[in-house]
Amino acid sequence: MVRRNRQYQAGSDTSILEKEKTRKPQLYKVLLHNDDYTTMEFVVTVLRKIFHKSEAEALHTMLTVHHKGVGVAGIYTRETSETKVNQVHEFAREHQHPLKCSMEPE
Repeated sequence: MVRRNRQYQAGSDTSILEKEKTRKPQLYKVLLHNDDYTTMEFVVTVLRKIFHKSEAEALHTMLTVHHKGVGVAGIYTRETSETKVNQVHEFAREHQHPLKCSMEPE
């Protein structure tokens, strides 16, 4: 027979849980990289379709990619970032564009 500590049964484990703080998950930036072949229009389409940007936000991000060589498409948790990168690569491949997308810790 197992003996249990009455204090534990009385709910002292609740106070332990209350003291633990939940950590925010690590966030990752999803980056689009400039190349000489992918059209600006296609980059805007990617930003609107995959990242749900407005037309103005998509244009601004596309111009950042065009002028600076790289731009942040969004900031997400690791799993979501990985999914977005894969979606961009798949969509670009389907449309025969070499658009590169990556992620890095924020």
